[in-house]
Amino acid sequence: MVKIIWAKRSLIDIEDIAEYISKDSIKYAKITIEGIIKEAARLEENPLIGRIVPEINDEKFRELIKGNYRIIYQHDEQKVNILTVHHSARDLRKRGILPLDNE
Repeated sequence: MVKIIWAKRSLIDIEDIAEYISKDSIKYAKITIEGIIKEAARLEENPLIGRIVPEINDEKFRELIKGNYRIIYQHDEQKVNILTVHHSARDLRKRGILPLDNE
């Protein structure tokens, strides 16, 4: 079992997502955030369940998809670092969060 660490950026992402969705529905915002957190918790048991992030093409950078969101993380044997929670319609390259050298 590995430890999950939420990077500061990913926590800000979660807050931003909740704030945006709650403008229309507080209930749906809560459901969405709980779903993202529950999905990320699956990584404790198996950090390799996510697919390799296509923009990076490095097996250490993986993602889980939950609804419209990409939970992007980096892993090793002891921990999973959740780097960002990113809306799938947005261009990941423009966020400047990940090492996207492998283009």
